[in-house]
Amino acid sequence: MDGQVGLMGETGSGVGPLPLEMVQLSAAMSLDGHIDGCGPAPLVLSCPEDCREVHGLRAGMDAILVGAGTVRRDDPRLTVRFPDLIEERRTAGLPEQPAKVVLTASGDLDPGARFFAVGGPRLVLCPAAKAAHLRSRLGGAAEVVGLPDLRAGTVLAALADCGIRRLLVEGGCSVLTLFLEAGAFHRLRLAVAPFFIGGGDAPRLVGPGRFLHGPGNRLRVERTTLVGDVSVIDLVNNQAG
Repeated sequence: MDGQVGLMGETGSGVGPLPLEMVQLSAAMSLDGHIDGCGPAPLVLSCPEDCREVHGLRAGMDAILVGAGTVRRDDPRLTVRFPDLIEERRTAGLPEQPAKVVLTASGDLDPGARFFAVGGPRLVLCPAAKAAHLRSRLGGAAEVVGLPDLRAGTVLAALADCGIRRLLVEGGCSVLTLFLEAGAFHRLRLAVAPFFIGGGDAPRLVGPGRFLHGPGNRLRVERTTLVGDVSVIDLVNNQAG
């Protein structure tokens, strides 16, 4: 999001039954738990085979969500880029590309970012006090929805109101912490790259939080698979409604 995790989680209490049919979290990390390096360029943690699987996840969703920090740092397109997967969406009667959602606390977004230039419909979720400013700043590049707070439950309810039923959450750290702390997800796909980063300032998978799933309340490991040279762990939240 914008590095303000502590203000936005549900403090470990969970959000109850989720209003969406599927909330899938997806992340890749190093062996020492980092999701990026310390340098200016994004660090590639994935491999071609894993990338293909993630695009397959994207292709099955109504929307992909990231935080504003990810948009600023990585300038992602957040699109499905494999022609056969795009064709599968067409055949299923879906738009060629899923919608894209960015969650921002500060409203610090560049309308020239690739997020706003390519792909499916764009949606910006922000505090209600920032909405008018962002609508003026972004023009017609995205629909802006002001929220009373940026808790996971509030975000999911707003997306449900926008017609989103299947959501893929791709990070970064603040957004993953938000959803994981609250237990506001059905599934987590975690790809583990076979190397260390070692940078103390490198972003980690999650920040500090009171997580719903701790030692006495474990996620269910559905399977662990080798995809290329990356280990992929698929976990299920049995408590998600």
